[in-house]
Amino acid sequence: MQEAVIKVQHVSKVYNLYTSQKDRLKEIWSLRHKSYHEDHFALRDINLDVYKGECVGIIGTNGSGKSTLLKIITGVLEASEGNVEKTGKISALLELGAGFNMEYTGRKNIYLNGLMMGYTNQEMDGKVQHIIDFAEIGDYIDQPVKTYSSGMFARLAFAVAINVDPDILIVDEALSVGDIFFQAKCYKKFNEFQKQGKTILFVSHDLGSVLKYCDRCLLINQGDQIACGNTAEVVNIYRRLLVETAHEQDKKVDDDIRQMNEHNAQKMGIASVIEDTGKQKDQLVLNPNVSSYGNGKAEIIDFAIIDESGLVTNSVPKNTQFRIMMKVKFHEDIREPIFAYTIKDLKGQDITGTNSYLENNQITAVQKDSIYEISFKQNMLLQGGQYLLSLGCTGYEGEKFVVHHRLYDVCNLHVLSEKNTIGVVDLNVSVLIKQKG
Repeated sequence: MQEAVIKVQHVSKVYNLYTSQKDRLKEIWSLRHKSYHEDHFALRDINLDVYKGECVGIIGTNGSGKSTLLKIITGVLEASEGNVEKTGKISALLELGAGFNMEYTGRKNIYLNGLMMGYTNQEMDGKVQHIIDFAEIGDYIDQPVKTYSSGMFARLAFAVAINVDPDILIVDEALSVGDIFFQAKCYKKFNEFQKQGKTILFVSHDLGSVLKYCDRCLLINQGDQIACGNTAEVVNIYRRLLVETAHEQDKKVDDDIRQMNEHNAQKMGIASVIEDTGKQKDQLVLNPNVSSYGNGKAEIIDFAIIDESGLVTNSVPKNTQFRIMMKVKFHEDIREPIFAYTIKDLKGQDITGTNSYLENNQITAVQKDSIYEISFKQNMLLQGGQYLLSLGCTGYEGEKFVVHHRLYDVCNLHVLSEKNTIGVVDLNVSVLIKQKG
């Protein structure tokens, strides 16, 4: 039978929200105990058992209550309702600088954090050098931490948290501060922890890391527990939730615009009609600074990234089939238009791409006011990470290459991966090892 080292049972956290300081004072001094506040549930009825040796992920949008839950588990905050049971020594990295005295040197802060975890100075003497070696900040270890860069601070904080021999390690998005080599070092330590039968509670927006390292996952949205279970299944629910949230936000903006226009129309004594565009691109996270240019003879009026389940999304799991779709409206008659897409890395380097000409799928001519939908279907072989998508409709006028419309870096493409190999693409290599002697 599995041993639960953390039990979160019906935990809620409620904050009192006042419209003004005056209302707060009126409630304090009210003889009839009249309430002048509104209840805000940061968490509502959260239940989670974490078993020994597991790495459990907690995901959700900003403000969903993830950090609040971790603070309740570690004892930094007290739950309004419910209770938390813990077994074993916990080391937590909740936020950069928590538990550090900015005036102390790095070395003194190591001892300070050890003391807060219940270690004596003598016990910490045997751990200090290992922590210093892990942090790799050199002579800065004897300088006040207020002089550290954010990267150095993150290194030391993580080195302390991960090298004090805890039974349970709790990490809240702290890895995003260190460089890629330090992150790899920490993840290696994660694996060592799990092999030793220790437990990790991991909060991150990096869904690729959550998929790779977490045995199970908890999804929280606006304080409510949405799902808890198999990591891949919960991540898929989260991806759909992100799409729905973005759609609701866009709808709210559209509703606000519609109400404003209708109000203005009523003032002017005219009717106002706003058409619902129903464009798939509205379900994506778009680049607000997209570069859009061309000669205006054609216009990309809609586009989408569509995963193998038919979901319009910015996130595509590696080794799955997906489509890049765009709709083009032609404002003039054009001969032999070329439809194209390009995927680049965050440094601007072209990674891959193609067009209808290279794929030998051309149309000879299009007429003014016609609309064409183009779909590029392929397998996702890129390594996990963030990329940028560009779309274009181009062609030739005589010998001259022309751009009818191009959307440059129109949106991001997040490739989710549990395993990354060397380089840009993963060739899905099968390894066979046989002993011959």
